[in-house]
Formats: sequence, C-alpha cells, structure tokens
Amino acid sequence: MNKIMVMLADGFEEVEALTVVDVLRRADVQCDMVSIDENRNVAGSHKITVRSDYSIDEVNTSEYDGIVLPGGMPGAVNLRNSIKVVETVKDYYSTGKIVAAICAAPIVLDKAGIIAGKRITSYPSFESQLRNCIYCQDTVCIDNHIITSRGPSTALAFAYEILNAIGKEKEAEELKEGMLYNL
Repeated sequence: MNKIMVMLADGFEEVEALTVVDVLRRADVQCDMVSIDENRNVAGSHKITVRSDYSIDEVNTSEYDGIVLPGGMPGAVNLRNSIKVVETVKDYYSTGKIVAAICAAPIVLDKAGIIAGKRITSYPSFESQLRNCIYCQDTVCIDNHIITSRGPSTALAFAYEILNAIGKEKEAEELKEGMLYNL
C-alpha cells in the first residue's frame, strides 16, 4: 500500500492540503496529515483548524513513499523554517521518493537545495524566491519525482498527478470522472 504524508504547519492553505488528503484517501492511499510540531491541532491560513493524524515526532518518515507540502502563509514559511521538514525533503529527494509542493511551498524545496536545473512552478509571486530552477507556468510541473503546482485552483490537478506518480493512474482517471473534473 502506498503511504503519503501531508505536512501541516500553522497558516497552511486549507484547500491545497485537504484536497490532496481527500483525493488520495478516495483512491485508497494511506494519506496521513502530519503536524510539524507536537500540537496536532493546526490552524489554516483562513482560520480553519484541522486535527492532524500525527505529529512529526510520532511518525517514522522512512515508512512513507512521499511528502506533500501545501502552501499558504505563513504555513509555507513555517514549513521552510522546520529543520525536520527540510531534512525529510532532502532525504526523500536523494532516495527517489515523491516530493510534492504547491503554491508557496516550493520555497521549502529551494531551502533543501533540490531545485537547481529542475522544472518548478509555484504561486506567481514566489518565482523570485526559487533559485536556479527552470521556472514554468504550467498548472502542474513534474520533474522526475518532484511535483509542483500553482495554488488553490490547481489542487485537484496536483492531487491527480500525485496519484499518477505512485502508480494509481487508473484510480486518478476514475476519480476525475466521478468528481466531475472533466466537465
């Protein structure tokens, strides 16, 4: 069974985080919401509080196949400032696991030093903070096992590409139909 963790930090973008969790769980992927600190109640950027499944100290990050970083402010900055998150991103990148970031969260990938020469996208105002990458304006950019996306309106496309990356192409297509994505 595939196992993905969605990192939650205070100020996360609710649509980006919860869309990914919802889509992956609909496809029978174990998708855990993981708080970056001991407080499992995490407030989103629009004052919606979500109770994470675990705190980062309660999980063995090596058991997961991928990490998803939602944007939102100051959520993305909080993710970037977490040594544990940055180290996990570096580890996942070096071992070929999925590293996915949406909206402002690619700034975490920049801090981890993994975007040089890679096709990356983000929320438009964060382009200047992404050094040495090949910046693209696609809805979702995929470069090997790095998946990035633009923002809240692209969260479904982002989630479906994460499914494709873990070998759940059939489920992604079925969900696109069932969720009326292809209307």
